[in-house]
Amino acid sequence: MNNQRLEQSENIFFPMIIIGVLFFVFGFVTWLNGSLIPFLKIVCNLNDFQALFVTFTFYIAYTVMALPMAGVLRRTGYRNGMIIGLVIMAFGALLFVPAAMSLNYLFFLFALFVLGTGLTILQTASNPYVIFLGPKKSAARRIAAMGLINKVAGVIVPIIFSAVVLYGITDVSEFAILVISDEEIAELSRRLIMPYIAMAIIFILLIFMIYFAKLPVLESRIEQAGEVDGKRSILDFPHTILGVIAIFCYLGVEVIAGDTINLYGSKIYVDNFSVLTAYTMSFMVIGYLLGMAAIPNYITQAQALLISAMVGALCIFGIVYSSIDENGISGLIWGWTGMSLIPNSVFFVAMMGLANALVWPSIWPLALDGLGKFTPQGSALLIMGVAGGALIPLSFGRISLMIGDMQLAYWICFPCYLYILFYAAKGHKIRRWR
Repeated sequence: MNNQRLEQSENIFFPMIIIGVLFFVFGFVTWLNGSLIPFLKIVCNLNDFQALFVTFTFYIAYTVMALPMAGVLRRTGYRNGMIIGLVIMAFGALLFVPAAMSLNYLFFLFALFVLGTGLTILQTASNPYVIFLGPKKSAARRIAAMGLINKVAGVIVPIIFSAVVLYGITDVSEFAILVISDEEIAELSRRLIMPYIAMAIIFILLIFMIYFAKLPVLESRIEQAGEVDGKRSILDFPHTILGVIAIFCYLGVEVIAGDTINLYGSKIYVDNFSVLTAYTMSFMVIGYLLGMAAIPNYITQAQALLISAMVGALCIFGIVYSSIDENGISGLIWGWTGMSLIPNSVFFVAMMGLANALVWPSIWPLALDGLGKFTPQGSALLIMGVAGGALIPLSFGRISLMIGDMQLAYWICFPCYLYILFYAAKGHKIRRWR
């Protein structure tokens, strides 16, 4: 028995390393948006609402392309699907070169859409792969491990982007944008070219790595993992459809926590606003570590989801009702380290990262449970739920612009956490429509 477990562990280890590298790529590309928003606000002369079309375009690609990419995946298999996704992403990264030279916002958005399309097929392939690579009860722990790698990238990205691209930029207010010269804008935009060329080269290297790697074929195992007699389509699985809505809500609050914190910090004149996404990602890393330690030994995947939703709802109260001037909470927690302190309200935006960490890892195994041959369609629908990352932050930006108070706009996250709470308590258990 011990030899069998050791062999299984060894069989899982190498594929998990490769998938882990892919999840690092997911995080690097995805969480770059938080730093890209204030950057494009400057070079393209945008208001806050217009700048948030960065997240809209990137995440709407998941919704538009999820079902077509699922079709590609059915024909090519999971491994080849990953390679196709990386090819598309390499092309999208290279599109940033002419976009940076032309300073055309629509060109930037098109490049982001292409990147999002590549990530769509990668995510559709890799999440079920991680779930079925080992025992079902520990699936959330494996996804949490991948999420940890993803969010480590999210911690690193804003720091690198700030050092390489945003150095010397301390103010992205409307007045500062108006007084910056055309020559300075052109020079600033050109800073994007080399990082995105380097990103394209990394994607190409990953293509070769996956092509020559011996990844296990899991298609037959995935199709057999469920009792689907009498089920004619994916719509016959309520727990999956409700899970798509939960993913929609989750992506909305995750993107708001990671991608608006820099903008919020700039609005209230936080000195280190360009790296605030790293605070959110750091809390997510802590959440993933806790999840890896606790699931399934101490809490179930559903319990982790329930706790996460409650913590998230409390964070919204903290954002809205705490001070934008005082930094006592961060001073108490890490003031002794010498790290930069942040206002209490911003601290609770970052704390949403802790609340969000285990939501994605918990929803996926709960929503894909028992789908069998319908797993690719279920995975594609869950990926379509990523549209929440496009629509909810855009609504957040619109509300903020209308009421003139970004702090109050964070209320939009509260009903999202309430729905996730419902899914954790009841929604994932529903197996038939009534």
